[in-house]
Amino acid sequence: KTAGVLTVTIVLLAAGFTTAGLLYGLGLVNQALQMAAGVILLYTCLAAKDLAVHSRAVYQALQDHDLELARKRVAMMVGRDTQHLDEAGITRACIESVAENIVDGVTAPLFYAALAGPVGALLYKAVNTMDSTFGYKNAKYREFGWAAARLDDLANFLPARITGLIIVAAAYMLRLGTNQAWRIFKRDRLRHASPNSGHSEAAVAGALGLQLGGSNFYFGSLVHKPTIGNPEHPPRTKHILLANRLLLITTLLAGLLFIGIRLAVTVYQGKP
Repeated sequence: KTAGVLTVTIVLLAAGFTTAGLLYGLGLVNQALQMAAGVILLYTCLAAKDLAVHSRAVYQALQDHDLELARKRVAMMVGRDTQHLDEAGITRACIESVAENIVDGVTAPLFYAALAGPVGALLYKAVNTMDSTFGYKNAKYREFGWAAARLDDLANFLPARITGLIIVAAAYMLRLGTNQAWRIFKRDRLRHASPNSGHSEAAVAGALGLQLGGSNFYFGSLVHKPTIGNPEHPPRTKHILLANRLLLITTLLAGLLFIGIRLAVTVYQGKP
């Protein structure tokens, strides 16, 4: 556990000082260059485009009735076994991946960018990457990955809850099930092994009228998880496109919200 804490500390210090030093140095040369570098660094922290591209690829394979290709493509997005998934199972897996990754791939980096600029976004991504790499509860990483996993939970605590609310607003703008999104968000957001992942997933499930979660196979073993949402509709390929629209509008709303926060922080600090 001590080694894990030291690893997290070293990585964060290295990422923070390197990014801050780079931006500071560029600022001494040219303010416009510093700003451009900051925008590029922030862009590298966002995964909205990747989520949309990967989910759209799954959708296209399903539209072409190529289940084998769809299984291979959705396997790039999820950790569950996909070789025996039918069309509904592939669709559900794809939507769950989009819903869950809205936070760590979009809104959380924007949130920390609003608070601390590109350095904040890079530090968040460092935490998230360490959690994805060794923040597991298995025998190999339970002790070493403890610090990364706990820090990731802490870092996502506020962004996850804000994101659920933003998704409800996005559902309203898209004329989806706004009331249902709100009800399911309130009811099911804590029905997840992760303290944070269920918030966005519950809001998306409610907006689309789908039931997400449930039992899946992982490395050949059946794993039972709580369900999220009501099964008002069977998962269909069109729901992947609707999930992508929710992703787009949520990204735009989060961007506007957090830019506003950043401007408020800047004004409060008395900077031009």
